[in-house]
Amino acid sequence: MKNNNNHLLSKDQGRKKTGSSSISVFLRKNGEQTLVIAFLIVMSIPFIFPFWWMFTSSFKNMNEILGTLSLFPDTFRLENFIDIFTFQPFARQYFNSTYIALLVTLGIMVLSSFAGYGFARIQFPGNSALFILLLSAMMMPIEVTIIPNFFIFKAFGLTNSHLPLIILPILGSSGVFGVFMMRQFFLSIPKELEEAGMLDGLNRLGIFWHIVLPMSKSALAAVAILTFLFNWNVFLEPLVFINDIDLFTLPVALQNYTSPYDGTPVWNLQFAASTLSVIPVLLIYLMAQRQVQNNMALSGMK
Repeated sequence: MKNNNNHLLSKDQGRKKTGSSSISVFLRKNGEQTLVIAFLIVMSIPFIFPFWWMFTSSFKNMNEILGTLSLFPDTFRLENFIDIFTFQPFARQYFNSTYIALLVTLGIMVLSSFAGYGFARIQFPGNSALFILLLSAMMMPIEVTIIPNFFIFKAFGLTNSHLPLIILPILGSSGVFGVFMMRQFFLSIPKELEEAGMLDGLNRLGIFWHIVLPMSKSALAAVAILTFLFNWNVFLEPLVFINDIDLFTLPVALQNYTSPYDGTPVWNLQFAASTLSVIPVLLIYLMAQRQVQNNMALSGMK
Protein backbone atom coordinates (compact mmCIF):
# COMPACT_ATOMS: atom_id res chain seq x y z
CA MET A 1 0.00 0.00 0.00
CA LYS A 2 2.80 2.41 0.87
CA ASN A 3 4.51 1.67 -2.42
CA ASN A 4 1.28 2.31 -4.31
CA ASN A 5 0.74 5.57 -2.45
CA ASN A 6 4.29 6.66 -3.14
CA HIS A 7 3.82 5.78 -6.80
CA LEU A 8 0.61 7.81 -7.00
CA LEU A 9 2.26 10.77 -5.26
CA SER A 10 5.19 10.70 -7.67
CA LYS A 11 2.73 10.64 -10.59
CA ASP A 12 0.84 13.62 -9.17
CA GLN A 13 4.08 15.54 -8.67
CA GLY A 14 5.18 14.71 -12.21
CA ARG A 15 1.88 15.94 -13.58
CA LYS A 16 2.16 19.15 -11.58
CA LYS A 17 5.70 19.75 -12.86
CA THR A 18 4.63 19.05 -16.43
CA GLY A 19 1.61 21.32 -16.06
CA SER A 20 3.65 24.13 -14.53
CA SER A 21 6.34 23.84 -17.22
CA SER A 22 3.74 23.95 -20.02
CA ILE A 23 2.11 26.97 -18.39
CA SER A 24 5.47 28.74 -18.15
CA VAL A 25 6.23 27.96 -21.80
CA PHE A 26 2.76 29.24 -22.78
CA LEU A 27 3.22 32.44 -20.79
CA ARG A 28 6.70 32.97 -22.18
CA LYS A 29 5.56 32.54 -25.77
CA ASN A 30 2.53 34.77 -25.29
CA GLY A 31 4.66 37.34 -23.49
CA GLU A 32 7.09 37.46 -26.41
CA GLN A 33 4.21 37.69 -28.86
CA THR A 34 2.65 40.53 -26.87
CA LEU A 35 5.94 42.43 -26.87
CA VAL A 36 6.31 41.98 -30.62
CA ILE A 37 2.74 43.20 -31.23
CA ALA A 38 3.27 46.19 -28.93
CA PHE A 39 6.53 47.05 -30.71
CA LEU A 40 4.84 46.85 -34.14
CA ILE A 41 1.98 49.06 -32.95
CA VAL A 42 4.40 51.70 -31.70
CA MET A 43 6.44 51.56 -34.93
CA SER A 44 3.28 51.89 -37.07
CA ILE A 45 2.21 55.15 -35.41
CA PRO A 46 4.43 57.41 -37.60
CA PHE A 47 2.89 55.81 -40.70
CA ILE A 48 -0.72 55.77 -39.53
CA PHE A 49 -0.80 59.22 -37.93
CA PRO A 50 -0.60 61.27 -41.19
CA PHE A 51 -3.52 59.32 -42.65
CA TRP A 52 -5.51 59.71 -39.46
CA TRP A 53 -4.75 63.44 -39.38
CA MET A 54 -5.82 63.80 -43.01
CA PHE A 55 -9.03 61.81 -42.44
CA THR A 56 -10.12 63.65 -39.29
CA SER A 57 -9.15 67.05 -40.70
CA SER A 58 -11.39 66.43 -43.70
CA PHE A 59 -14.35 66.88 -41.29
CA LYS A 60 -13.01 70.05 -39.64
CA ASN A 61 -13.36 73.72 -40.53
CA MET A 62 -10.43 76.02 -41.22
CA ASN A 63 -10.35 77.51 -37.71
CA GLU A 64 -10.24 74.07 -36.16
CA ILE A 65 -7.41 72.90 -38.43
CA LEU A 66 -5.28 75.99 -37.84
CA GLY A 67 -6.16 76.15 -34.15
CA THR A 68 -5.38 73.68 -31.40
CA LEU A 69 -4.09 70.23 -32.26
CA SER A 70 -6.84 67.64 -31.89
CA LEU A 71 -7.15 64.07 -33.11
CA PHE A 72 -10.93 64.28 -33.45
CA PRO A 73 -13.07 67.06 -34.91
CA ASP A 74 -15.39 68.97 -32.60
CA THR A 75 -18.15 68.70 -35.18
CA PHE A 76 -18.18 66.47 -38.24
CA ARG A 77 -18.63 68.74 -41.26
CA LEU A 78 -19.89 66.54 -44.08
CA GLU A 79 -20.31 69.73 -46.09
CA ASN A 80 -16.60 69.58 -46.89
CA PHE A 81 -17.16 66.55 -49.11
CA ILE A 82 -19.96 68.38 -50.92
CA ASP A 83 -17.97 71.59 -51.35
CA ILE A 84 -15.08 69.84 -53.11
CA PHE A 85 -17.44 68.98 -55.98
CA THR A 86 -18.87 72.50 -56.22
CA PHE A 87 -15.50 74.26 -55.94
CA GLN A 88 -14.25 72.65 -59.18
CA PRO A 89 -15.24 69.65 -61.40
CA PHE A 90 -13.75 67.16 -58.96
CA ALA A 91 -15.82 64.20 -60.22
CA ARG A 92 -14.50 64.71 -63.77
CA GLN A 93 -10.95 65.05 -62.48
CA TYR A 94 -11.38 61.91 -60.39
CA PHE A 95 -12.49 60.04 -63.49
CA ASN A 96 -9.54 61.43 -65.46
CA SER A 97 -6.99 60.09 -62.97
CA THR A 98 -8.75 56.73 -62.73
CA TYR A 99 -8.99 55.93 -66.41
CA ILE A 100 -5.50 57.26 -67.21
CA ALA A 101 -3.89 55.20 -64.45
CA LEU A 102 -5.81 52.07 -65.51
CA LEU A 103 -4.90 52.47 -69.18
CA VAL A 104 -1.24 53.06 -68.40
CA THR A 105 -1.17 50.09 -66.01
CA LEU A 106 -2.78 47.81 -68.60
CA GLY A 107 -0.45 49.04 -71.34
CA ILE A 108 2.68 48.54 -69.25
CA MET A 109 1.57 45.06 -68.16
CA VAL A 110 1.10 43.99 -71.80
CA LEU A 111 4.31 45.64 -73.01
CA SER A 112 6.48 44.47 -70.12
CA SER A 113 5.28 40.87 -70.29
CA PHE A 114 5.98 40.51 -74.03
CA ALA A 115 9.21 42.52 -74.04
CA GLY A 116 10.46 40.96 -70.82
CA TYR A 117 9.91 37.46 -72.19
CA GLY A 118 11.66 38.40 -75.43
CA PHE A 119 14.74 39.68 -73.60
CA ALA A 120 14.76 36.67 -71.27
CA ARG A 121 14.24 33.79 -73.71
CA ILE A 122 14.73 34.91 -77.33
CA GLN A 123 18.39 35.19 -78.22
CA PHE A 124 19.06 37.68 -81.01
CA PRO A 125 22.12 39.76 -81.97
CA GLY A 126 22.54 42.68 -79.59
CA ASN A 127 20.15 41.35 -76.96
CA SER A 128 22.28 42.37 -73.97
CA ALA A 129 23.40 45.68 -75.51
CA LEU A 130 19.82 46.66 -76.36
CA PHE A 131 18.66 45.76 -72.86
CA ILE A 132 21.40 47.89 -71.29
CA LEU A 133 20.48 50.74 -73.62
CA LEU A 134 16.86 50.32 -72.55
CA LEU A 135 17.81 50.47 -68.88
CA SER A 136 19.60 53.75 -69.47
CA ALA A 137 16.15 55.31 -69.94
CA MET A 138 15.51 54.68 -66.24
CA MET A 139 18.53 56.81 -65.35
CA MET A 140 17.22 59.87 -67.20
CA PRO A 141 15.16 62.14 -64.90
CA ILE A 142 11.75 63.15 -66.21
CA GLU A 143 12.69 66.80 -65.66
CA VAL A 144 15.37 66.45 -68.36
CA THR A 145 13.07 65.05 -71.05
CA ILE A 146 9.85 66.91 -70.23
CA ILE A 147 10.67 69.98 -72.38
CA PRO A 148 11.65 68.04 -75.55
CA ASN A 149 8.60 65.84 -75.11
CA PHE A 150 6.38 68.89 -74.75
CA PHE A 151 7.59 70.36 -78.06
CA ILE A 152 7.19 66.98 -79.80
CA PHE A 153 3.58 66.62 -78.67
CA LYS A 154 2.93 70.28 -79.38
CA ALA A 155 4.14 69.79 -82.98
CA PHE A 156 1.51 67.06 -83.40
CA GLY A 157 -1.19 69.14 -81.71
CA LEU A 158 -1.54 66.73 -78.77
CA THR A 159 -1.02 69.15 -75.89
CA ASN A 160 -3.90 69.92 -73.55
CA SER A 161 -5.04 66.29 -73.94
CA HIS A 162 -4.56 63.06 -72.03
CA LEU A 163 -2.57 61.31 -74.76
CA PRO A 164 0.84 62.49 -73.46
CA LEU A 165 -0.10 61.25 -69.99
CA ILE A 166 -0.82 57.78 -71.44
CA ILE A 167 1.92 57.44 -74.07
CA LEU A 168 4.89 58.80 -72.10
CA PRO A 169 4.66 56.44 -69.09
CA ILE A 170 4.17 53.35 -71.28
CA LEU A 171 7.17 54.17 -73.48
CA GLY A 172 9.15 55.86 -70.72
CA SER A 173 10.84 54.89 -67.48
CA SER A 174 7.72 53.22 -66.01
CA GLY A 175 7.50 50.87 -68.97
CA VAL A 176 11.23 50.16 -68.84
CA PHE A 177 11.00 49.33 -65.16
CA GLY A 178 8.17 46.89 -65.88
CA VAL A 179 10.21 45.24 -68.64
CA PHE A 180 13.15 44.88 -66.24
CA MET A 181 11.02 43.28 -63.52
CA MET A 182 9.35 40.83 -65.89
CA ARG A 183 12.64 39.87 -67.55
CA GLN A 184 14.19 39.05 -64.19
CA PHE A 185 11.17 36.96 -63.29
CA PHE A 186 11.15 35.06 -66.59
CA LEU A 187 14.84 34.22 -66.14
CA SER A 188 13.95 32.38 -62.92
CA ILE A 189 11.49 30.04 -64.68
CA PRO A 190 13.14 26.66 -65.49
CA LYS A 191 13.65 26.12 -69.20
CA GLU A 192 12.55 22.49 -68.77
CA LEU A 193 8.95 23.66 -68.47
CA GLU A 194 9.15 25.37 -71.84
CA GLU A 195 10.92 22.41 -73.40
CA ALA A 196 8.10 20.17 -72.21
CA GLY A 197 5.66 22.51 -73.92
CA MET A 198 7.65 22.29 -77.16
CA LEU A 199 7.45 18.49 -76.99
CA ASP A 200 3.66 18.84 -76.74
CA GLY A 201 3.67 20.83 -79.98
CA LEU A 202 3.44 24.39 -78.66
CA ASN A 203 5.20 27.19 -80.50
CA ARG A 204 6.92 30.12 -78.78
CA LEU A 205 3.71 32.15 -78.50
CA GLY A 206 1.79 29.15 -77.18
CA ILE A 207 4.45 28.49 -74.56
CA PHE A 208 4.28 32.11 -73.44
CA TRP A 209 0.50 32.18 -73.32
CA HIS A 210 -0.25 28.75 -71.81
CA ILE A 211 2.78 28.10 -69.58
CA VAL A 212 4.81 31.21 -68.78
CA LEU A 213 2.10 33.84 -68.45
CA PRO A 214 -0.11 31.87 -65.98
CA MET A 215 2.95 31.48 -63.76
CA SER A 216 3.63 35.23 -63.87
CA LYS A 217 0.57 36.45 -61.96
CA SER A 218 2.60 37.48 -58.92
CA ALA A 219 5.13 39.43 -60.99
CA LEU A 220 2.39 41.08 -63.04
CA ALA A 221 0.56 42.01 -59.85
CA ALA A 222 3.71 43.67 -58.52
CA VAL A 223 4.13 45.59 -61.79
CA ALA A 224 0.46 46.62 -61.67
CA ILE A 225 0.72 47.90 -58.08
CA LEU A 226 3.85 49.96 -58.68
CA THR A 227 2.65 51.30 -62.03
CA PHE A 228 -0.78 52.34 -60.74
CA LEU A 229 0.63 53.99 -57.63
CA PHE A 230 3.23 55.92 -59.63
CA ASN A 231 0.83 57.14 -62.31
CA TRP A 232 -1.92 57.97 -59.83
CA ASN A 233 0.46 60.42 -58.15
CA VAL A 234 2.10 61.92 -61.26
CA PHE A 235 2.12 65.70 -60.98
CA LEU A 236 4.66 67.22 -63.38
CA GLU A 237 3.34 65.88 -66.70
CA PRO A 238 -0.30 66.97 -66.15
CA LEU A 239 0.93 70.35 -64.96
CA VAL A 240 2.97 70.84 -68.16
CA PHE A 241 0.68 69.33 -70.79
CA ILE A 242 -2.80 70.31 -69.55
CA ASN A 243 -4.37 73.75 -69.26
CA ASP A 244 -8.09 72.95 -69.14
CA ILE A 245 -9.43 72.46 -65.61
CA ASP A 246 -11.83 69.76 -66.86
CA LEU A 247 -8.83 67.71 -68.00
CA PHE A 248 -6.90 68.03 -64.73
CA THR A 249 -5.88 64.89 -62.86
CA LEU A 250 -6.14 64.68 -59.08
CA PRO A 251 -2.56 65.72 -58.14
CA VAL A 252 -2.99 68.97 -60.06
CA ALA A 253 -6.59 69.41 -58.92
CA LEU A 254 -5.67 69.11 -55.24
CA GLN A 255 -3.44 72.17 -55.36
CA ASN A 256 -6.28 74.10 -56.96
CA TYR A 257 -8.24 74.27 -53.68
CA THR A 258 -7.03 77.75 -52.81
CA SER A 259 -8.72 80.96 -51.81
CA PRO A 260 -9.64 83.15 -54.80
CA TYR A 261 -8.67 86.25 -52.81
CA ASP A 262 -5.16 85.62 -51.49
CA GLY A 263 -4.29 82.18 -52.91
CA THR A 264 -3.93 80.52 -49.51
CA PRO A 265 -4.84 76.80 -49.37
CA VAL A 266 -8.34 75.87 -48.27
CA TRP A 267 -7.10 73.09 -46.03
CA ASN A 268 -10.41 71.48 -45.10
CA LEU A 269 -11.28 70.98 -48.77
CA GLN A 270 -7.79 69.78 -49.61
CA PHE A 271 -7.94 67.20 -46.82
CA ALA A 272 -11.41 66.04 -47.91
CA ALA A 273 -10.32 65.69 -51.55
CA SER A 274 -7.12 63.91 -50.51
CA THR A 275 -9.12 61.45 -48.42
CA LEU A 276 -11.26 60.52 -51.41
CA SER A 277 -8.22 60.31 -53.68
CA VAL A 278 -6.62 57.65 -51.47
CA ILE A 279 -9.50 55.16 -51.87
CA PRO A 280 -8.63 53.73 -55.34
CA VAL A 281 -4.99 53.31 -54.32
CA LEU A 282 -5.99 51.27 -51.28
CA LEU A 283 -8.43 49.14 -53.28
CA ILE A 284 -5.92 48.38 -56.04
CA TYR A 285 -3.22 47.58 -53.51
CA LEU A 286 -5.41 45.24 -51.46
CA MET A 287 -6.68 43.34 -54.51
CA ALA A 288 -3.25 42.99 -56.09
CA GLN A 289 -1.60 42.16 -52.76
CA ARG A 290 -3.90 39.17 -52.37
CA GLN A 291 -2.90 38.01 -55.84
CA VAL A 292 0.76 38.30 -54.90
CA GLN A 293 0.30 36.28 -51.72
CA ASN A 294 -1.68 33.56 -53.49
CA ASN A 295 1.01 33.11 -56.12
CA MET A 296 4.18 33.38 -54.04
CA ALA A 297 4.72 29.62 -54.43
CA LEU A 298 5.12 30.34 -58.17
CA SER A 299 3.24 27.24 -59.20
CA GLY A 300 5.72 24.61 -58.06
CA MET A 301 8.92 26.28 -59.28
CA LYS A 302 11.99 24.82 -57.64
